[in-house]
Amino acid sequence: MGISGGRVSLEERAECLALIKEAVRSGARKYLACEIMDLEIRTVERWEHMPEDGRKGPLNKPANALSSEERALVIETANSADYANLPPCQIVPKLADLGRYIGSESTFYRILREEKLLTHRSKSSPRTHKKPDALIAKKPNEIWSWDITYLKASIKGRYYYLYLPMDIFSRAIVHWEVFDCESAQKCSRNDRKCMLSKWG
Repeated sequence: MGISGGRVSLEERAECLALIKEAVRSGARKYLACEIMDLEIRTVERWEHMPEDGRKGPLNKPANALSSEERALVIETANSADYANLPPCQIVPKLADLGRYIGSESTFYRILREEKLLTHRSKSSPRTHKKPDALIAKKPNEIWSWDITYLKASIKGRYYYLYLPMDIFSRAIVHWEVFDCESAQKCSRNDRKCMLSKWG
């Protein structure tokens, strides 16, 4: 779980304790069950005797906490025309070049996250990602796919290149060719030495 030292909700504690008890009833050693849950056995024993977290947290406001005016300045700066298109990791260095310091990079990120302003902030529309259309073959020889496999040669560091076109409907290899070089250029078969070739 990786929760050592952090606060854990009552629901998560109860779930962890139930899983460990179930493992022990099944014959597992308690300390091994705790290790699998990434918990110290002393932590589990403390949870069993005191289900609630006794820590109350800091009672005093941190001395370096931002005031409401400083917080508003961070938001105003991030949304200004000069910085609306930039993330905090670029805003803070640009402000530093101008001799201004409003807050750290992490402060900018934290405030913008709390205000839900880490999304697209400029006037232009955000970039959209369109998933490529899936190709579906409904009969043999309708759509072919291909791949290149590297074949070791007798000379160390030298390879031959096996080209395999495949029918994606039947998964059958319909052809294969072995070349002594690989090229991304559109070239005729005469530009490369074809070692072997066979149609299925």
